[in-house]
Amino acid sequence: QVQLVESGGGLVQAGGSLRLSCAASGHTLSSYVMAWFRQAPGKERESVAAISWGGGRTYYADSVKGRFTISRDNAKNMVYMQMNSLKPEDTVVYYCAATIRGWGVLPTSYDVWGPGTQVTVSS
Repeated sequence: QVQLVESGGGLVQAGGSLRLSCAASGHTLSSYVMAWFRQAPGKERESVAAISWGGGRTYYADSVKGRFTISRDNAKNMVYMQMNSLKPEDTVVYYCAATIRGWGVLPTSYDVWGPGTQVTVSS
């Protein structure tokens, strides 16, 4: 089974950018649909973006469309999310996730999760 570790979170001012990375080990990522989720304290985990095996299909939540871009490099076993025009409401923990069960955008579709990385956007 694949293991995932996120990196790239941190503190940024509103309007700034961050690039999250998700490194996979234990299995090739090319077999998995990949996604990013986020969760604020006391709230449900929400979908942010998803990308198909070869990268030809993507999904974005309305709240991040036009600002975030998900990508993957299967040769490097990496998934990325470029986050631009960050807003204070983007301040949450971001999780990378993988599923071998096919395309899906809900948290329940995903089997493997990273530990998360904190993103904080100051106003």
